[in-house]
Amino acid sequence: MKVGIDVSQHQLEWPELRARVAWAEEVGFESAWVFDHFTALYGDRKGPCLEAWTLLAALGAATTRIRLGALVTGVTYRHPSLLAAEAVTVDHVSAGRLDIGLGAAWHEQEHGRLGFDFPPTRERTERLDETVQIIKGLLTRDDFDFDGRHYRLQRAFYRPRPVQQPHPPIWIGAGGAKVMLPLAARHADVWHGFGSVSELARKSAVIDRAAEAAGRDPAEIGRSTNLSISEPWDSVRREADQLRAAGFTHLIASWPSEGRALVEEFAADVMPDLTG
Repeated sequence: MKVGIDVSQHQLEWPELRARVAWAEEVGFESAWVFDHFTALYGDRKGPCLEAWTLLAALGAATTRIRLGALVTGVTYRHPSLLAAEAVTVDHVSAGRLDIGLGAAWHEQEHGRLGFDFPPTRERTERLDETVQIIKGLLTRDDFDFDGRHYRLQRAFYRPRPVQQPHPPIWIGAGGAKVMLPLAARHADVWHGFGSVSELARKSAVIDRAAEAAGRDPAEIGRSTNLSISEPWDSVRREADQLRAAGFTHLIASWPSEGRALVEEFAADVMPDLTG
């Protein structure tokens, strides 16, 4: 099982973020994740919150081994062609350590405050579906045409090709059984879900069925979720074991309110049991 860390960038300036990710790399976390928001989600609403994709490029240059990504990128904030170009840039800066995390976006208040359109749920889901197709097309083909409901490209191309071939792994955050999970089953290299162990196991079974219906081998799709490390270590180990038994391949430890000391203890005393 692979264990990453959500570095929780809101309320943090660049020196602390750089130090946090560099330390995570040093102690053996497989990946480090930021979120894609422009304002802080907790604490001081007007506190610092660095933009995700420029931050990923900086972190790519400041590290050497740890994988990097945004969990997840809201597709309403950027045109898919721009996002594809940003992804290739980060992939090159990091020498092939990018994971592309995508989602349909949810923070309506933030959209309104900053002037981003916030379409209805159905349209945001359609845009996510089209965004994945466009990213894959631009990163792998020349003279790429796309005629979707929301985006149109004509003889499009982008250079350079990504370091990771055919493209960096695509992670999709999804929860809805009728539309979002089947979408993840069609497109994702890794599905990232939320909920209790039993809920996640149920959703994972939906992914299996939808992948088979789409002609994919369900085993090709990694399974990921967040892991709270604010519980007693026996409880953390128990939950991780249950998730492993349910087929989950990635756990993303949430940076706790207790601070770095607890993450240090987790990395030293618990993480080896999960990754061994």
